[in-house]
Amino acid sequence: MTSSPGGNTLLLKRQLQELRKHPVDGFSAGLKDESNLFEWEIMIIGPNDTLYEGGFLKAELIFPPEYPLMPPTMKFITPMWHPNIFPNGNVCISILHPPEKDQYGYEDAGERWLPVHTVESILLSVISLLSQDVPNTDSPANIDAAKQVREDIQGYKKKVRRLVRQSAEEAF
Repeated sequence: MTSSPGGNTLLLKRQLQELRKHPVDGFSAGLKDESNLFEWEIMIIGPNDTLYEGGFLKAELIFPPEYPLMPPTMKFITPMWHPNIFPNGNVCISILHPPEKDQYGYEDAGERWLPVHTVESILLSVISLLSQDVPNTDSPANIDAAKQVREDIQGYKKKVRRLVRQSAEEAF
């Protein structure tokens, strides 16, 4: 395992052991490479009764050397169509934003990254994001997806369901 003089590797190691001992419904998480605690692979199982039901959504969490003082980045490998997910797959949710003043005034400091967040709390927040019936289109990461949500919600839902079907087909 990658070693570091700080406690960040110990913290990540503990979180990994906890998730292995007590898996959480809705996702699985593990290391991309057993020698590197800073790069995790994630599989989110599409939540029931949502557009993502039946999907197998692959993602990665990359932790910075400053973790837990700074947040990891989360990126979907599975193609996604969502106002809060950039076209390149990067997830844009408040708790993954650095703990500094929001220059645009959209978020309070308490909504942003705090060192108490864990892999589990991050993934549960992402699952909650995907579970929204109508996604939030304020300050979107994917402007085209947000525009489609506002102007053609049925077209948006159809595109998401098609991507979810593809994710399920590729998983098997």
